Amino acid sequence: MDEGGGAFYGPKIDLKVKDVIGREWQVSTIQFDFNETRRFDMTYHGDDGKEHRPYMVHRALLGSLERFFGLLIEQYGGAFPLWLAPEQVRILPISEKQLAAAETLAETLRQSDLRVTVDRSSEKIGAKIRDAQMQKIPYMFVLGAREAEQGTVSVRSRARGDLGAMKVEEIVGKLCEEVASKAAGENTGSR
Repeated sequence: MDEGGGAFYGPKIDLKVKDVIGREWQVSTIQFDFNETRRFDMTYHGDDGKEHRPYMVHRALLGSLERFFGLLIEQYGGAFPLWLAPEQVRILPISEKQLAAAETLAETLRQSDLRVTVDRSSEKIGAKIRDAQMQKIPYMFVLGAREAEQGTVSVRSRARGDLGAMKVEEIVGKLCEEVASKAAGENTGSR
């Protein structure tokens, strides 16, 4: 029952969720509409050859799309889990000498359906890390001359910091598993 609610068309089901600070929001609704088909004089011919008036069903699976995304952003404080993050990995070359290797690495990650960008700025590595951290990128791959030569990356997690050097195949496999699990994981900023 929805005390004080007004359903003008007919019976309906509303799904309501509470946000991180306890406010209730309607996100989905499915509702029968007995009025609109009459107002528009809508009919159809049934199997019996007679005219019948249809019933209309309104549905909004996510409610207002803007409200839905607002709730998601608020829930995670902008720090989305890996599977949901628009940018999952940012590659941070130490210098422009590693840009070609960074682009090759980015293509390898994209072939595994990971969303990745390369920081092409001339900033020092500390500034690149800070920028990626502020933008809440789940993982940062630091790529210097040694890493490029050895086929490794120095992995940084937004939530757990420096995870050390890893083989590219190893970390890509781990990220793909994390994405597939759709877990909130340790790497989120959810409150």
